[in-house]
Amino acid sequence: MAAGEPDQTMDAARAKPFSVFERMVAWRYLRSRRKEAFISVIAGFSFLGIMLGVATLIIVMAVMNGFRSELVNRILGINGHIVVLPAGEPFPDYAALTQRLEGVDGVRLAFPLVEGQALVSGAQGAGSGALVRGVRPDDMLNLSTVSDNIIEGDMVGYTSGDGVLIGSRMAQSLGLFAGDKITMISPEGDVTPFGVNPRVKAYTISGIFEIGMSEYDASIIFMPLAQAQAYFNAGDTVQSIEVFVDHPDDVDAVIPKVREAANEDILISDWRQNNRTFFSALEVERNVMFMILTLIVIVAALNIISGLIMLVKDKGPDIAILRTMGATSGAIMRIFFMTGAAIGIVGTLAGVFLGVVVCLNIESIREFFSWVTGTVLFDPQLYFLSTLPAEMSFGETMTVVIMSLTLSFIATIFPAWRASRLDPVQALRYE
Repeated sequence: MAAGEPDQTMDAARAKPFSVFERMVAWRYLRSRRKEAFISVIAGFSFLGIMLGVATLIIVMAVMNGFRSELVNRILGINGHIVVLPAGEPFPDYAALTQRLEGVDGVRLAFPLVEGQALVSGAQGAGSGALVRGVRPDDMLNLSTVSDNIIEGDMVGYTSGDGVLIGSRMAQSLGLFAGDKITMISPEGDVTPFGVNPRVKAYTISGIFEIGMSEYDASIIFMPLAQAQAYFNAGDTVQSIEVFVDHPDDVDAVIPKVREAANEDILISDWRQNNRTFFSALEVERNVMFMILTLIVIVAALNIISGLIMLVKDKGPDIAILRTMGATSGAIMRIFFMTGAAIGIVGTLAGVFLGVVVCLNIESIREFFSWVTGTVLFDPQLYFLSTLPAEMSFGETMTVVIMSLTLSFIATIFPAWRASRLDPVQALRYE
C-alpha cells in the first residue's frame, strides 16, 4: 500500500451501521463450511423450527377462525339473531306482532315459530328423534339458508301447506327420498279416558335440504306453521318469534327498538346468550392453542442463541482481526445480530408462505390424507361441519409474524453483545 493511501478495509470497518461491509461479513458467517458444519446444522434446525412454528400458528388460527365463522353463519342461518318470547301465554296475535317487528330499522326478517320434539321413522322402520319447527311457507322461502340448499325435491309441497322438509343426514339414516312418507310420533297426544294416546301422523317429504352442519341436517324437520300448530295442539298461537338482523354483531342496538315496536310484555334473548357457552369454549381453545404453539417458535429462537454462541466462539480470531483493523464493538454486534436475525426473517417468511399455501388448499390436503390413511379425518359427525374450513385473518397473521421476528431478534441480542465485548487479546484465546 502506497504511503498516504487510505486504508479501504479500515474505512469499510468504520462505515455507517448495517453497511455493505457488515452485511457481507454476516453473510459469510451464514454460509456453510466444512469446519462449521455443526453450527450450520443448528442454524438449519433453527430455520426449520421457526418456519414450522409460524406455519403451524397461521394454519391453526385460520382453521379455528374458519370453524367459528362457519358455525356462526350456519347456526344463525336457521336460528334468529333475536328470539322474542311471550312473558305469559303464547302469542295469539303473532301476525300483527311479526309485522311490527319486521318494520324495525335493522331487522331483515321476522317470522313466528312453533317448535316441538317428535320421534320420526321411515318405511324401513328405523327411527330417530327430531326437532320439528313450524314456519310459514312464505317465511321459509325467505330463509335462504334452507330454501337455497334443497338438494332433492322442491319447495312446492311445502308452500302448498302439505309437505315437510327434512335434512340430508336424516333422510340417509331413515332411507327416505323426496316424495316418501315420514311418520311422526309425538308423546303429547290426545287425552282419552284410557290415558294419553301418542299422536301419530305421516307427512309427505317435499324436499331434502343440506345446510352443511351435520347436527342440523340430521335432526331438524321444517313443517308449515298451520300443520305444526295442529300437530302440537297449539291452536292459533306461536311459542316465539325469530328475528334476523342485518348485522348480528350489532344486535345490542336493535334490541331496544324491537322491545319498543312490540308494545307488550315480552322476553328477549339474542344469539350470543343462547350460544354463550359454545362460543366461549371456542375462544378459550383458540387462545390456549396460540400460546402452546408459540412454544415451537420460542424453542427455535433458543436454537438461534446456542448456534450464535458457538459461532462467536469459533470466530474469535476473526473478531480479533476485525477489531485490529478498526471495526468498532457496535459493528461486531451488528454483524452477529444480522447473522442471527437473517435466520429468523427467512424462517418467518418461509413459514408465512407455507401457512398460506396450506390454508388455501386445506380441504384438498384433508381429502388426500383421508385417502392415504383410509380414515375419515375431520368427521362431520364429531365436528358439525362437512368440510374443513380455513379463514385467514390479516391481523392475526401479522401478529404471528411480528411475534416470530421479535423472538428471533431478542434471541440474537445476547450472543451479538457477547461478541462485541471481546477485545482482540481475549478473542485470540479462542484459537
